[in-house]
Amino acid sequence: MQLENNVTHMPPTPVISLRLFVEGIERTLWLKLESYSPYGSIKGRTALGLWRDVAERVDPDVGIIESTSGNLGLALAALTAAHRVPFTAVMDPRTSASVLRSVQALGARVVTVDQPDGAGGYLLNRLAYIEQRTDEDARLVWPNQYANPANPGVHARWTAPELHAQVPTDPLCVLIAVSTGGTLTGFRNFTADSGCGWELVGVDLVGSAALGGSTGPRVLSGIGASRRSRYLPHGFNPAVRVTSQEAVSTCLWLLRTTGIALGSSAGALVASALRLFREVPHRVDAACVCPDGADRYTDTIYSPEWRRHNGVTEIEVADGVRVISPVCSAPEIATVGAPAGKAEP
Repeated sequence: MQLENNVTHMPPTPVISLRLFVEGIERTLWLKLESYSPYGSIKGRTALGLWRDVAERVDPDVGIIESTSGNLGLALAALTAAHRVPFTAVMDPRTSASVLRSVQALGARVVTVDQPDGAGGYLLNRLAYIEQRTDEDARLVWPNQYANPANPGVHARWTAPELHAQVPTDPLCVLIAVSTGGTLTGFRNFTADSGCGWELVGVDLVGSAALGGSTGPRVLSGIGASRRSRYLPHGFNPAVRVTSQEAVSTCLWLLRTTGIALGSSAGALVASALRLFREVPHRVDAACVCPDGADRYTDTIYSPEWRRHNGVTEIEVADGVRVISPVCSAPEIATVGAPAGKAEP
């Protein structure tokens, strides 16, 4: 437990602010950069919560298995390597090749499930594979990020209070990307228990069933799901759904205008924040809990070839938006090789 205790006492992940004019009204957009979390993403926090929940049940000769689109797998691979426990990461073809190689470099076994599940993704078939494996060997532990209360619990006790201490603005609109729904549920529970008065907004992809609705083709990893969130069986209100084009285009716009390089889920959050700013003139402060940075997406959303292959065309997302105080020194800029203010070829 000493490893986990040291990690959870790390300094808070940074929050940076962008001052914007949106259709003539000054707004502040707060970005909480979870790329500075343990293991490089917000899923590092989730992994610690899940590990603490199952550690006493883990057979050191058999280990654990988990379904993951990338970030949780990387965090669990690091944790299990530190504890010398076998880990099998069940992934799919949308996982970034660089993330997959990193998971393997940490000694984890990667199983790629490449059969689409008929609901716009691969999740249902990844879960079917895990159920088959755990049926075959009862010693194999599945932390189950999709239904384990430890997932939302770690965000209610750690991530949400951390943001509240950093951005005491009231009122504040807080946007959370949804895949399992664990982070949003944790923030909802914190908001209810603390009475802080946040306006929480769930952000999902078009074609995702995570918050309900019909499924469809999706190309982004880390946001959206082929089934409804087990933590939010009745959905969530308010919720915003964005397209892959909006999310990716927002990432590219942010990089070129501010030097900030974020992952695709964060792009979806910022796109949603801009939409909400336009819709409600009195909404002047919004915070995006950005799950990761651009380092996980150099061979996907920041790759022109990947975008062409997946039919993700860049669109206008910042009409009527002017950045007043851009941040041009974010460390993530070096990971994508496109200096702020220069268009990517």
